[in-house]
Order: sequence, then structure tokens, then C-alpha cells
Amino acid sequence: MSDEMTIQLDGDDYVVAPEGEGLRVGRRVGSDVTWLESVDGSLLDDQARTALSNGDTSDESLLRAVRGVVQAEVERGA
Repeated sequence: MSDEMTIQLDGDDYVVAPEGEGLRVGRRVGSDVTWLESVDGSLLDDQARTALSNGDTSDESLLRAVRGVVQAEVERGA
């Protein structure tokens, strides 16, 4: 069983998966996932960590964290 969840942001789908106390954010390409970034759990607020552990992909705090990763990738030119 996979802990991967799909989150939709601005019309794009991203894959989020718990990783230790943090999370990984990626994009699905066919049947594979290209992981963009891992985020240390200490950088997430309590609400985002709780949403991640509960699988709550609509939580604003978790969405904000994923948006930050996506924005960083855009700024890096990925």
C-alpha cells in the first residue's frame, strides 16, 4: 500500500508522500513519479504535519507547503 496522495494546485496534479517526519513532493509522469523535493518535517507547521498523517489533501497548511516547493522549483527553472 502506498502513502502517496495527489494534490491539485492551480490545475496541476502533484504527488505528496510522507518521508520520515517530512514529506516529498513530485509529479507523476506516466506510471512513474519524478520527485521534485523533500521537505524536512521541522519546516512544516503542526497543522501541515497532521494533515499529511491524516491524508487530508484539502488542508490549507499542507497546500501552502506544497505550493512553496512548487514555487521554488519554478524559480530554479525545473
